Amino acid sequence: MTDVATPSTHRAALAPVWDRLRGLERLEAPVVVGCSGGPDSTTALAVAVAAGLEPVAVHVDHGLRVDSAREADTVARVACDLGASFRSCSAAVAPGPNIEERARDARYAALEAAADVVGAHAILVGHTADDQAETVLLAVLRGSATAGLAAMAVRRGRIVRPLLDVRRAETEACAAALGTEIVRDPTNDDRTYRRAWVRHDVLPLLNVGAGRDLVPVLARQAEVLRTETEYLDELARAAWPPEPANPDAAALARLPVVLARRAVRQWLGAPPPGFDEVERVLSVARSETVGTQLRGGRAVRRSRGRLLIDETAGTGAGR
Repeated sequence: MTDVATPSTHRAALAPVWDRLRGLERLEAPVVVGCSGGPDSTTALAVAVAAGLEPVAVHVDHGLRVDSAREADTVARVACDLGASFRSCSAAVAPGPNIEERARDARYAALEAAADVVGAHAILVGHTADDQAETVLLAVLRGSATAGLAAMAVRRGRIVRPLLDVRRAETEACAAALGTEIVRDPTNDDRTYRRAWVRHDVLPLLNVGAGRDLVPVLARQAEVLRTETEYLDELARAAWPPEPANPDAAALARLPVVLARRAVRQWLGAPPPGFDEVERVLSVARSETVGTQLRGGRAVRRSRGRLLIDETAGTGAGR
């Protein structure tokens, strides 16, 4: 594209999906859009421009590919063509286990930091219904509880996912209609990454076995479970509020276990505790043990009937 497009031309390209966009209500300009240059994030960027949200396209470079600097240049050109501002930032991720999870966490942290710098009220990302279905299956493989199976929310904190009811093929069509340059991330086809394996092998095989497209089914399941889990979270907060900082251990131990587990997760916050960690904290609340170690250099212990979080590892808490 040689001329800067206008919001009206964006609306024409986005017309097939516009009525299914979500989470744009009550958003204020400016916003940050996490933009890798692929069709999903490019469509999200065009949506933000068309909605008058004065977006800043932010490209996060993890330093995992030799072409990442060139991709940032492409995103800068696309942002200019679409009438958006652009920023780039680095969030290096060292090779090793759980690289997808670590890269995701680093990316969101970088986007949050960029939003702070530009004074953004929201951060838009380009997850689609297909991404949602893949996330549900990945949660199944991890043995996640309902909170994990509820997958991604349309909005959580400043993160907004306007394309969560839009299919990946539709973002491809929107990007083509916009006429923008597109970045193709080779890791999306690399089956050594679990999400790519689910995308290219597992989900297509399940579709064949089920005799239908399972993406809408899995996305609907996530929506139902999200509604239910949010309701149960509200009940847990009312029954055992995460404040004060050192809550009553016996009160937690008296809760039905379905609420107690949720209450513990909300009290501990980030990093999200695993199932085993939650169970160990409940053992502390029941006076079955005096304390337990958690990931992230934290420990939970009981003192004078209250639960306390120690923020440094090596406290000697028992299991």
